[in-house]
Amino acid sequence: MSASATRRSEAGSAHAGPAVSLPPTDASDASAEPAAARPRRRPRWALLGLTPFALYALLFLAVPTFLALATGFFDGDGAFTLDNLTALAEPAVLGAFTSSFWVSAVTAVAGAVIGALVCYALLAVRPDGLIRTFVDAASSVLAQFGGVMLAFAFIATIGIQGLVTVFLKDRLGVDLFADGVWLYQVPGLLLPYLYFQVPLMVITFMPAMEGLKRTWSEANATLGGTRFTYWTRIAMPILAPSFLGSLLLLFANAFSSYATAAALISQGAQIVPLQIRGALISETVLGRENLAGSLAIGMIVVMVVMMTAYSALQARTERWQR
Repeated sequence: MSASATRRSEAGSAHAGPAVSLPPTDASDASAEPAAARPRRRPRWALLGLTPFALYALLFLAVPTFLALATGFFDGDGAFTLDNLTALAEPAVLGAFTSSFWVSAVTAVAGAVIGALVCYALLAVRPDGLIRTFVDAASSVLAQFGGVMLAFAFIATIGIQGLVTVFLKDRLGVDLFADGVWLYQVPGLLLPYLYFQVPLMVITFMPAMEGLKRTWSEANATLGGTRFTYWTRIAMPILAPSFLGSLLLLFANAFSSYATAAALISQGAQIVPLQIRGALISETVLGRENLAGSLAIGMIVVMVVMMTAYSALQARTERWQR
């Protein structure tokens, strides 16, 4: 190469600026980011954390259910029989199921309507305000307040010699039991059951009410819709699956309640849980010791149907909450 050509190449490289060195590419670097983005798999031993819950479900749910199903098909001597199941068609048992359905349906519908109205009223207050905090706390406590304590509270308040009963009779001349002592019968279960049905509805239905988006109301107003149109054509159809699911949950809750009814109704077996109690402790039911198992089978069938429908409605509700 000539000296002039060498000078021209050096001058061109000087005008081109400093050379930029690129880091060497590696195939492992290309796959590093996707590997880091993938979620880390938990070790299998982490499933041991479910052991306490699994033991609880096994001892208090699975084993009693299996025993109830098994004993319903055997007699006192351990021989297989279907006589226990035929007892489900007896008038006394059918009457107990009818009473249980009636009490559960009435308290579920009334509790769902009252609870939904409470949830609607709570939409007007701040989610972190004092009123909302108090209602949430009270609902969580009262939804679990049942059994002997609840029965005693109603007996002391509106019982035959209850505080309110005596006050109304002595001061206002109003006798709550002029037509009979209804508190210790099946109609007397309505008020105590509503005491925990309404708070349970508030707990289960309030998340659906909070899931209503403000943009839906604004879009309705932009298109010329009224508030009535918004609730009848947008909000209520969206809330319907959640409302029906909560209604089924309240029905199942009342249908399976035992302690409150056992404390109030000491005579007779007017609902299915009390019918099961009578079959377990009665000394007059001879040759059909496992009648309680067949009654439990009937209750399990009803509960399975209710919970299956509830799960289907909840799955439908979650579609628009995502």
